[in-house]
Order: sequence, then structure tokens, then C-alpha cells
Amino acid sequence: MRLRNHLILSAITVCSMVAGTYQSTAQMNPIKFEEFDLPNGLHCILHVDKSAPIAAVIVHYRVGSRDENPKRNGFAHFFEHLMFEGTQDIPRASISKYAEGVGGRLNAYTSFDETVYHMEVPAHEVKLPMWIESQRMRNLIIDKIGVETQRGVVKEERKMSYDNRPYGTWNEKSNKLLFQGGSYAWTPIGSAQHIDSAAIPEFQEFYDRFYQPNNATLVISGDIDTKQIRGFIDTYFGSIPRGKDIVREKFILEPYNGTSRETIEDPKAQLPAMFVSYRGPKMGDVDAYAFQMLNDILASGESSRLYQRLVDKDQVAVQASAFNWDLQYAGRISMIGVAAPGKELSSVEKTMDEEIKRLQAEGVTDEEFVKAKNIAEVRFLYDKKGALDKGMALAKAHTYFGNANLANTEIEKFYKVTKEDLKRVANKYLTLNDRVVLYYVPKAKTDAKSGG
Repeated sequence: MRLRNHLILSAITVCSMVAGTYQSTAQMNPIKFEEFDLPNGLHCILHVDKSAPIAAVIVHYRVGSRDENPKRNGFAHFFEHLMFEGTQDIPRASISKYAEGVGGRLNAYTSFDETVYHMEVPAHEVKLPMWIESQRMRNLIIDKIGVETQRGVVKEERKMSYDNRPYGTWNEKSNKLLFQGGSYAWTPIGSAQHIDSAAIPEFQEFYDRFYQPNNATLVISGDIDTKQIRGFIDTYFGSIPRGKDIVREKFILEPYNGTSRETIEDPKAQLPAMFVSYRGPKMGDVDAYAFQMLNDILASGESSRLYQRLVDKDQVAVQASAFNWDLQYAGRISMIGVAAPGKELSSVEKTMDEEIKRLQAEGVTDEEFVKAKNIAEVRFLYDKKGALDKGMALAKAHTYFGNANLANTEIEKFYKVTKEDLKRVANKYLTLNDRVVLYYVPKAKTDAKSGG
């Protein structure tokens, strides 16, 4: 993520000189694709890209952490790992070896709303990932060996990414407070205790419910022959029976009012840090595009408002950043300030709030507005630089909006954002009385000699 953002920001200088060119380029080179449904409900999208002899295969399942039982969270992420175990026709721990054996690469990720598996292989090996994904879709072996192996892997990932890192719990705590009572109140990593206590029949039930062709989008992108690929799809996926229609719990998002505050003593933290989170617009909402641009103005690079004010000018912080999540049914923006040595977190918070109030009162400058548009343009193009990126964009657009062509046209929604929109969303969402504020402070070291 850091490298990607660095590359995006490094292009801003060039982009500011040719902003009009980026707009026309994005419109002149749309991703061409064809799509169809199998009788079992699997939606298929094909994109031909002859720029390199590579093919990408993506399976985008409509299941994420929000689909879990709150008393059994972590299942969606657990399955991201379990899907790399064996199937009825693939020996245990061989999936990665098969892909790497032909010079390919594969990965997966889980979020609140989705689980995505993707592979890239030399184009002439495209049958391999298609066969693997068809096997994983309905023939996964869920047994004690695989489950226990992945329990250990997931618990270790949680320790490394959350439990044993400075400020490691801030994301979980923020969501728990900001989305209390709803299915965004826990994060995809889940609870180690829940995974530990879950039995194999529970994992099997989750798999049988969500890993079905009628709950997935399949994308084949790259140096392919579409007629040939249609035949392969029919061979590998056509015989899979349609699963039961998924009845999901109605998504409920209670209004969030008031401020939740908590101070956490963190033995791993070297400096105090503050994490402030606000509710934001959901993915695809007209406000979501202005909100993303606002986030870039606040926190993209050392020229951003928060960095300039907190780090350069007032020097109350050594780091100032912000992150924007636009989820399927809600959104969140979190701002972070790591206090400079000798500075209090209250000073960091006060300075950050002053900058937000100034933004709400005065709006953004012309220079900031151009910068935000440039970032949106570069990001739009950067995210579609290769067969895998284009395939992922098509899969996401169809999964969330039922419109794969949004991968081509979404940039137009950024072009329609005005300076007045940025000021409006700043006032609408960054309400200082409705937020979560977490202070992380280094835990005082006890003196062993004193017996403390």
C-alpha cells in the first residue's frame, strides 16, 4: 500500500501539467469486455489484452466479514486461507506449487464485503487456474488437518498484524465503537477465540452457503481467445450445480451520535498517538467521490493539510495521515497523529480540529482542488495498468453495482465533483461531536529492582 501510494503521488507533478490529457486518455481507452451468465448463476466476464502473453483468472465471491455470525466472526478471512488447502483432486498444500510451477503467481484477500482469489499465469497455461478455481469452488476438503493448520496460520497473522504491533488494536476498536450493533463492528481478521472454538461442521456450513457459483463473479483477462475460454468455462464450471439462494440478514446501521473516547496504555508504543474516526458515505454514493478527494487533500503526501499543519508548521506531530474506507453500506475516515517528543495528544487533537474547522469554513484552494483531481485520474489509470488490474476492476464493478462498465466510467463521477461539494461533505461528515477518539500512550516501564 505504501509503495502504491508513493507511485501515485510521484506522478502528480506530471499530471498537473497534463490533467486534460489524462481525462481524454481514460475515455479513449476503455476496457473492452464481454459477459454472460451460466445456468448455475456464475457471472463470467472476458477481457482480451494482447499487451503481454499473460492471463489472469479472478473469482470474486460476495462474502465478507459482515456476513458472519457476530459470535463466530473471522470465518470469511479463515476461508481465504483454507482455500489453499487441498480439494478432491488437488493434494494438500499443492495449489501454490501448481501455480508457481508454471511461472504463475496467486494471492487472495478478504474485506468486510468480499473475498477475492486471483492468479496470473503465462497465457498458454490459462486452463490451470480455471481448473483450480473450479475445484476450490465446490470440492474443497474441510477436515481436521487443514482446519488445524490454518487455525495456527491465522492466529499467527493476527499476532503479527494486530496483537504484537504498536497501536495494533486501533482499527478494531474504532469499528467496534463507530458501527456498534451492526455487522461492520468487527474487522475481517476476526477473533482467535471464535476460530479456536468453531467445529468443522460450522466451517462446512459456511462454505456450502457462500462458495457457490451463483454467489461469484469469474473474470478471465489477458492474452486469451474468448471462444476457447468459453469452452473452458463450460468444461470446468458448467457442471457445478447452482447453490441455494442466499438469504442475508438485512444490513442495519444505527445512527451514530456523540463522541466515544478511550485511552489505551500500549507497552509496544514508543510515542503517543491519536486515532480519530468518523462515519463516511457508502461506496458508490455521490458523496463518496468528493469524500475520497477530501481525504487526499487532508493526507496525501507532505503537501497535504494535516502534514503541513501538524508536522511542518506547528510541529506537534511527527506523523499525520488519514485513511478512507468506502464499504458497500457505509464508510469511514480515520485520521492519525503521532505526537512529537514532548508534545501532548491534546495538542495534536486541538490542532487537527482547528484545521478541520478551517476546511469547513473556507473550503479548499484551487491548487488543492487540482491536486485532488489529478490524484483521482492517476489512481484510476494506475489501477488498470495490466490484465490483472483490469480484471479486478471489472469484477468489483459488477459485484458491487451489477455494472462492469463502471470500471470505464467511474472517473466521470470524480470529474463532476466541485469545490463546493468538498466543503459540503467536510461539514456533513466531519462533525466534531460525532466521532471516535482513541489515545494510545506508552505504558510506563516498571522498575524491576523496586519490585514494581
